[in-house]
Amino acid sequence: MATALPEWQPPPAPAESAELPRLLVYNSLTRSKVPFIPIDQDGKKVGWYACGPTVYDDAHLGHARNYVSTDIIRRILSDYFRFQVFFVMNITDVDDKIILAARQQHLLSEWLAQHTEVDQEVREITNQAFLMYVAKHLPLLSNVVVLANYDEQVELAYGHVLKGQSLTNDGSPPGDKEAKIRMHMRTAESAVQALLALDHTYDAFVAKASGVLLPYIDSLYKRTVKGTDHHIFTKLTKRYEQRFFEDMAALNVRSPDKLTRVTEYGPQIVDFVKQVQDHAFAYETHGSVYYDIKQWESTGGVYARLEPWNRNDGELQADGEGALSTKPSGSKKSAADFALWKASKEGEPSWPSPWGDGRPGWHIECSAMASDVLGKQIDVHSGGIDLAFPHHDNELAQSEAFWHESGKDSRQWVNYFLHMGHLSIQGSKMSKSLKNFTTIREAIAKGDWTPRGLRIVFLLGAWRDGLEITGEVVKAGRAWEDKVDNFFIKIRDLQSRMTAMKLDVNAGTNGVNGIKMQNGAGSVADALAEAKRKFHDALCDSFDTPTAMRIISDLITLYNTQKHNPDTLSLELGRWVTEMVVMFGLDAQHKSGDLGWSGLDIPEQAKPFIYPLSQLRDRVREQAKAGGVDIATLGKLEDRDTRYSDNQPYANAYADFQRKLFQLNTQGASPKDYLAACDHLRDSVLWQLDIYLEDRDAESLAALVRPVSQSLRDECANKEAATAAKSRAKEEAQAAEKERLDRGKLSHLDMFRTTEYSAWDEEGMPTHDTEGKELAKSRTKKLRKDWTRQKQLHETWSAANQA
Repeated sequence: MATALPEWQPPPAPAESAELPRLLVYNSLTRSKVPFIPIDQDGKKVGWYACGPTVYDDAHLGHARNYVSTDIIRRILSDYFRFQVFFVMNITDVDDKIILAARQQHLLSEWLAQHTEVDQEVREITNQAFLMYVAKHLPLLSNVVVLANYDEQVELAYGHVLKGQSLTNDGSPPGDKEAKIRMHMRTAESAVQALLALDHTYDAFVAKASGVLLPYIDSLYKRTVKGTDHHIFTKLTKRYEQRFFEDMAALNVRSPDKLTRVTEYGPQIVDFVKQVQDHAFAYETHGSVYYDIKQWESTGGVYARLEPWNRNDGELQADGEGALSTKPSGSKKSAADFALWKASKEGEPSWPSPWGDGRPGWHIECSAMASDVLGKQIDVHSGGIDLAFPHHDNELAQSEAFWHESGKDSRQWVNYFLHMGHLSIQGSKMSKSLKNFTTIREAIAKGDWTPRGLRIVFLLGAWRDGLEITGEVVKAGRAWEDKVDNFFIKIRDLQSRMTAMKLDVNAGTNGVNGIKMQNGAGSVADALAEAKRKFHDALCDSFDTPTAMRIISDLITLYNTQKHNPDTLSLELGRWVTEMVVMFGLDAQHKSGDLGWSGLDIPEQAKPFIYPLSQLRDRVREQAKAGGVDIATLGKLEDRDTRYSDNQPYANAYADFQRKLFQLNTQGASPKDYLAACDHLRDSVLWQLDIYLEDRDAESLAALVRPVSQSLRDECANKEAATAAKSRAKEEAQAAEKERLDRGKLSHLDMFRTTEYSAWDEEGMPTHDTEGKELAKSRTKKLRKDWTRQKQLHETWSAANQA
């Protein structure tokens, strides 16, 4: 049964002069698609607040899913629909996770500085840390953990989890709980390896044991950290904030128009909490301030508007309060009430407030900063789907309580909530806390992903749906990119040829403007117009990028099937596709006026040599296919070019090919030899330089000069694998045939002349067994079949040896 929703209040209608697109947006507040109407009466300006990162570690691919998808929608609104988007994002640089991570790293660093080797004290402390870690995180293990038998103990207690079963082992599917157990087992196992090994260097020992040492050393020394020691925490957050924006730049994610940080909003947050309390929707106890859900609802306010079904989920509520959120008994009126301001405990940073030294609650930061920058009502608020409850639901409740004195007269603080689907790995959400992630910079550095390839995969999936990276997903993304690559390469080549022939590359392409459509060209022109319409409709349908991407792909497919499109029509199609992929953010290096996206050209330093080389090769192939190569007609060739240094591979390739032509000419080589030299240049020399010459014999056009793409590499690798498999199969067949022939070396006349028999006829067939008894007819019949087969084998062997 669907949960009843509070009535959503659509923004007031814009001025009659405002022209708005027919844009529908899936709104988490209504769980449906609703018309997008900005608060701005002119229908131009859009205020958007996005929850930014909590900066205590490197961003991973799950973060990329959120921020790239957000960037795509932002680009569609601003670059396609032409809204003036003011994009605000926060940096969470103080919260429970940051406090814990920064303090643990600081204290462990200080403790390690007091030791220089793996001495007895280090081992004893590490063993105690290990036992505490296991007791807390792996409770099914025996109270007495024997390091030497650790693997057997884990298998006995958690073997079902290791085999992919749920923790309860009741047939239910595994999820985040099981992922956490596996993470804790990895951490504990690493510490066991450190403790059992006797030959570890100090750094290697620490690297393996740090997972258990961090929380243990923290438990011993956290009281030494003072609330005013803010530098301990900002040292970590400043570093990872910088790395986060480096990662976002690498992914071509636009920077926010306004960036806010929690540590820079202390007074405003205090004032915000005080006003909520003054409106009677918050109360103080033990130096902390909590939001009073019951009081809010008693005045007609609504709590948990986004995910009301989770309002009594204690686990989610506890996660929202943070890892350091243990409260004195009886401190809250209701278990669901959440902290607006937290009294700082030992080892936590603090700021002054009317309730004593403390720090902001997690949810209050966004309410205070967004309200300060964007005011009492916001067009769009976004974040990952895992933030819907409790974070965004708590934001809504406290912000509406801040701006309005009672629930009855409260207006919705946010008009449109957009929640991005998360990225999954093996069925579990990718997250820092589960340590089951690949960082963005690792994925790019290893070549697992390119910024464009990752964005294409996200575009091929709906922004609000979950996404699990599988082989099929990767294959689909690569196929789409390859198709567009090939299309742009052809269109650029066409543009170059038109420029060389001094044709107008900007001429009109509509059939009514004087261009006669032939051989299906009209259908492509019509398809382009239809594609533009459908593309627009797809983006109006809650930013339906999967459909939009399919429209681009289908249009290119149709174009490729038409062999004689007017050149100007081809260029118009190329320009439109270029505009759309750039609008989606698929080309960070795009220059205005360029056709296609970047990455299609060979290196600049290669062009002065490779283009002339390709043209020379084209002339050689043309003459060779015509029956003979006349080196005198190929243009000026130099047997040796001393201008080129030995470390210039492109120049060397050009010079080497010229020398090869002279050599073939001197030898009086056949056209076949020249063609082989051309193939070697393409398939070996230039391939190793990451350059490929795509011959177009059917079109009688010059070879396309292009970089070697991953798809070309995969195609080549598949061909080589197929060739190798064919060769192996041939060798195996030859070996089997040789074995068969070798069996025929024994003559059928001699095959039965063994001690098993005592008499034979003239054909060598046995007639009596070793005891002199005559063989039974049934046995003789069977032996005759064997004799006949061997006779055939022997005759084949004899014929082969005679040959």
